[in-house]
Amino acid sequence: GSELCRQVASFRPARLLLLEQSEVQLFQIEQELIRLGHGHIIQPLIADILDNARIRGIFQQYRPSVIFHAAAHKHVPMMEAQPGEAIKNNTLGTACLAEMALEHGAERFVMISTDKAVNPTSVMGASKRLAEVFIQAFAERHPGKTCFTSVRFGNVLGSSGSVVPIFEQQIARGGPVTVTHPDVVRYFMTIPEAVGLVLQSSALGTGDEIFVLDMGKPVKIADLAHQMIRLSGLEPGRDIQVKFVGLRPGEKLFEELKHLYANCAATVHPRILRLTSTPMPMDQVRAALAKLQDVLDTATHEQLRSRIATLLPEYTPWIPQPGQPASSLPSPR
Repeated sequence: GSELCRQVASFRPARLLLLEQSEVQLFQIEQELIRLGHGHIIQPLIADILDNARIRGIFQQYRPSVIFHAAAHKHVPMMEAQPGEAIKNNTLGTACLAEMALEHGAERFVMISTDKAVNPTSVMGASKRLAEVFIQAFAERHPGKTCFTSVRFGNVLGSSGSVVPIFEQQIARGGPVTVTHPDVVRYFMTIPEAVGLVLQSSALGTGDEIFVLDMGKPVKIADLAHQMIRLSGLEPGRDIQVKFVGLRPGEKLFEELKHLYANCAATVHPRILRLTSTPMPMDQVRAALAKLQDVLDTATHEQLRSRIATLLPEYTPWIPQPGQPASSLPSPR
């Protein structure tokens, strides 16, 4: 979100609204943009996308032309322990925001999605896939008005809660550096690279697309840990130990790249692909989400996962290993 603000501000829009739930994070990006000379165009706004009255008031007052929707609960194990909150924010929040954008005549709406929405094993990934399903169906129901698109990509180096800052903190404390599994791999992009491609994807969109970014080659997390230790002037296994702690709730060993790029067509940009898929009927999507919303605060975690699986056939709920409850939160990798 912060990098989106930096790059969008450099194009000198008439007004840049910074909408954030966290006062601390909003203050930080506000002060940075002021230092960069953008103070005259920015408007910081404390808001929660689930607060319909507040969001409607913002749309009525400012009438934004373009919405970049990056508000999400994204930490896989934490959302596995509280699946209702993932659905509320990532799925229902997206639906509410999209409806506001259409109601108030926004030109473009771009949702930031994730590779974890591909054949999801986590509630977080499933919640983002459900958001994609809604956006596609909504765009098909309302063609020619607001242009709705989603953009999928993998892990972003240096973003809040990502593996690199965690490794840096663990190295600074003298270790150990914790990795979930010796063979776990992930796809990474830098923050500026990811945001630049998101902006270009938004320009390519004509309505109801899901764009998939080319994330390059996968990185073995254990290799990344060893490399970061060496870059700190230390030796893995001697100065800093690397400890394998096991996959956390909802996590995959490998991101499914072959499925990520399945049914994708090229675009004019060499690093942006377009997912070719048929939107679900809007009435069917609304009915499914309404049934899910009715039980978010009353169903058990297992019941919620089961309900999600009936809506998303490609979702395979994570099953706790013996002795590991679904609510457990192992150490960060």
